[in-house]
Amino acid sequence: MTRRPPEILVDVLLIAVAAVWGASFLAAKELTDEVGVAPAVALRFLVAATALGVICLARRERMPRGRGLAIAALLGCSQAAVIGLETWGVHLTSATNAGLLISLALIFTPLLESVAARSWLPRSYFVAAIAAVVGVALLVSGAGFRLPTAGDALVIAAAVVRAVHVTASARLTRGRDDSTLAVVFVQLVVCALTSSAVAGVDLPVAVGRLTASGWFDVLFLGLMCSVFAFVVQLWAVRRTSATRASILMGTEPVWALAVGVVIGGEALGLPGFAGGALIIAASYAGQAIERRHRAATAPAPVERVAETARS
Repeated sequence: MTRRPPEILVDVLLIAVAAVWGASFLAAKELTDEVGVAPAVALRFLVAATALGVICLARRERMPRGRGLAIAALLGCSQAAVIGLETWGVHLTSATNAGLLISLALIFTPLLESVAARSWLPRSYFVAAIAAVVGVALLVSGAGFRLPTAGDALVIAAAVVRAVHVTASARLTRGRDDSTLAVVFVQLVVCALTSSAVAGVDLPVAVGRLTASGWFDVLFLGLMCSVFAFVVQLWAVRRTSATRASILMGTEPVWALAVGVVIGGEALGLPGFAGGALIIAASYAGQAIERRHRAATAPAPVERVAETARS
């Protein structure tokens, strides 16, 4: 059966998020090498919060209040933790290892969502998720593997916190009428304040020595990887499940490798192509399994329930 256009739109936008996040590995690596980790994260969020603040002001968005404000601030803390851990981890490890390890969110998210909903996904979904991780392993196997480092551990922690963040975003914001732009703006303000406090006096020093390419990385990370990606992510998880969003955004390592090949000049052998194909196939298979499971476990419409009771 053909899917409705809104569902297709959600899928396309989530894949776009995966693409810009895949490109963020190279941008973050370059920026942290230039100014350091803490200033790089702070500059990213300051640009993002300023840009989205202007948009919210122009649109006269109503800011969340009470419980809505508390939820947005809490999600801002978890988002800051994800980006901080991921950026620090990528700085200390290789981009290929980071791409493999961050994909573990594919496993953590359905586990968390299933526990929260008390409704386990079918085994076939977990087979698809594991196949996606195997695909990532093939994708990065050309450079070989090594023992885990501190950077690897930080990226694993980022994957865990990302799964918590995506699941919490879906459960805490679904059904609320708070503006998506306003909620993300509050998150970015929290991220900007916390990361600026961590950067401290290194932040103004970093601004003074930024090169043209450094400013490009800051704007790309702030506008595309933060404003665009965070708004789309929250908008999407309010219209689909956290597991499905995680599966689609789990194609991020494919895009990371693509950027590395086209821009960074990395070589991609047969195992890499095989891994990319496996990730894409497993992502769409998992998406289909999860969609059928949601449809099968959804409550029956009131009319159908009443009709069944009369028969």
